[in-house]
Amino acid sequence: MAVVTAVAAGVVAAGALTPTAASAGGRPDSVQTSLNALVKDDGLPAALASVKGRDGRTRTYTAGVGDLATGAKVPVDGQVRIGSNTKSFTAVVVLQLVAEGKIGLDSPVDTYLPGLLRGDGIDGRHITVRQLLQHTSGLPEYVDKDSILSSPKRYFEPRELLDLALVQKAHFAPGTRWEYSNTNYLMAGLIIQKVTGRPLGEEINRRIVDRIGLRHTYFPAPGDMSIREAHPRGYHQEADGSLRDYTELDPSWGWAAGAVVSTNTDLNAFYTALLGGRLLPAAQLAEMRTTVPADEVAPGTRYGLGLMSQPLSCGGVYWGHGGTIPGYDSTGGVTDDGRAVSITVTTIPSNAAKQHVESTVDSTLCR
Repeated sequence: MAVVTAVAAGVVAAGALTPTAASAGGRPDSVQTSLNALVKDDGLPAALASVKGRDGRTRTYTAGVGDLATGAKVPVDGQVRIGSNTKSFTAVVVLQLVAEGKIGLDSPVDTYLPGLLRGDGIDGRHITVRQLLQHTSGLPEYVDKDSILSSPKRYFEPRELLDLALVQKAHFAPGTRWEYSNTNYLMAGLIIQKVTGRPLGEEINRRIVDRIGLRHTYFPAPGDMSIREAHPRGYHQEADGSLRDYTELDPSWGWAAGAVVSTNTDLNAFYTALLGGRLLPAAQLAEMRTTVPADEVAPGTRYGLGLMSQPLSCGGVYWGHGGTIPGYDSTGGVTDDGRAVSITVTTIPSNAAKQHVESTVDSTLCR
């Protein structure tokens, strides 16, 4: 895995825009200006964005370089790993199965996986499916970031990941508070497989990707460490400040919580279809949008069932999830009236850079 010593902030490629992306009169487009600043000022290797405006037209943007070793351009709307946006896909499949009468939201985990969820303060007889999707189960986190970064090409079985969680103690009694844990979605994926008798990836691809025509989105097959279509390279900043290429990794450790590959435009299409009622009946969509406070994410953030709402500075909220995985970080969402923004940067940003990304999402949806 190559260590790249080029200084990301030193290279700003011309933004790759659709013909409609620039403002009238030759003024710089505000999204492009923001992406350029993420590269130049925040030192991110690259930034990509897709914006669906009030006029219904989609504009795509790039800044930086797609490959620090070769200086290659950033592919317009290139494929990226979308990390925890995967949770929204997993939640949709669970809720489709709820609508089909195959899963009960308030049924205990043991209804579907009897005896599997047992540990110190952990009992699947007292944790519901809803609590998994809502992050109110109290299950401890299975993800060990240091282990993943040291062995990015290792394959993990879901049950192996679950064991990493079950050696820990429950963080709180089910339903008593909110705390983000990837283990919740690991369990949701296992329930999907038990109920359907099919691999999780097949269910996500069949029930969501194929259904709404997401042509550049897929759940990687076991052992698939590459990104299939044109994509920017993804990097992780090492302790010495160098950027290590993490583009090729085995996403099995993310699985139901973080394995999906997509594009910014496909992400916008997914959340737009979801909010528009094309993936879930009204009753299940209403459940998904029923939220609890999640201020640990950001002030005013609320979490539903695999779906977050974030307040807008101009009033109202936008819906999405966001996702981080070594090499890529995605931020964005859609409004109820159809505006949509998705921005991906090609390394996990600093807190300050992340705030700049979030501010760009807010300002773009508010304009």
